[in-house]
Amino acid sequence: MSGDKRVHTSVPDTETAIDRNLPEFPAAKPIDEDNYFRLHKPPPYLSQISRDVADFINYHHLQKRKIVLVTSGGTTVPLENNTVRFIDNFSAGTRGATSAEYFLENGYAVVFLHREFSLLPYSRHYSHTTNCFLDYMTESEDGKVEVNAEFQKEMIVVLRKYRHAQNNNLLLLVPFTTVHQYLFTLKLIAQELSVIGSDALFYLAAAVSDFFLPSSRVPEHKIQSQESGGKLVVDLEPVPKFLSRLVDSWAPISMIVSFKLETDSSILIKKAKGALERYNHQLVIGNLLQSRKYEVVFVTKDSERWVRLSKDQVDAGIDIESLIIPEVIKLHKSSIEEKKKMGL
Repeated sequence: MSGDKRVHTSVPDTETAIDRNLPEFPAAKPIDEDNYFRLHKPPPYLSQISRDVADFINYHHLQKRKIVLVTSGGTTVPLENNTVRFIDNFSAGTRGATSAEYFLENGYAVVFLHREFSLLPYSRHYSHTTNCFLDYMTESEDGKVEVNAEFQKEMIVVLRKYRHAQNNNLLLLVPFTTVHQYLFTLKLIAQELSVIGSDALFYLAAAVSDFFLPSSRVPEHKIQSQESGGKLVVDLEPVPKFLSRLVDSWAPISMIVSFKLETDSSILIKKAKGALERYNHQLVIGNLLQSRKYEVVFVTKDSERWVRLSKDQVDAGIDIESLIIPEVIKLHKSSIEEKKKMGL
């Protein structure tokens, strides 16, 4: 199949979405934080990440460059230690990877906390598409691999941006897979970023699991279907809502942006305002699953404002993140100025 006739199996059926008029889980308290991180083992590689993150932050802090932590992709919940089965969250990391590029273009250094093998800045243009990467290539008469002429103009632009980020140490890639890895790493990076205060920005675009299986109930090996009579019953616990701990404790001076994805337009604003009241951060960017690539709503404590692509922009293939990121940066600048007036 080719062109518009391709079959896409990754798009969920929004007509059968569950009712989201349900109360949110309560914000995490200090005791929830203590219990969670005490009862679960940190990733064995965390010390290496700590060194890399600290070096990255110190490097850009000396250059007085602002740093944004962009989280991207979905988390998994393993059902076995030797994992064969797991529960996943729907997210390819498109919003996060695209946003990271626009932050880089606007002078920020980016710590990109992403689901391993999800979309990455710059390479996203040529991965996770309906075209095979080899479709961009051709063989020259002398047997060398070359980029097809029709793609060269676009590809050289992307390549130059990527090289600029690499050569100037502007992008640090930090992976996660499980929800435990994500939360441990988020706390670590947040505490490292706290040293630069209001110059740090948190752009939390990852799709984080709402439920997890406590370590004490995770079997070591693959669950055998014969032992359970052909049924699998899993008793999950709610993941503590650590956004409150990020705001209050881990990075109290930084600006924090969260996302609220819904399928029902009638409750989107209400849910976004509820998140602001619950967690006391600065901005929620609301979006609907059906239209998230074309419009979002900025919800603050005092206002709500839609950001939309025009029909011409949609037809031209403009990323809505090219509109989102400059607006976020304006708000971050105002937040920095306000914190300076307060002596923070």
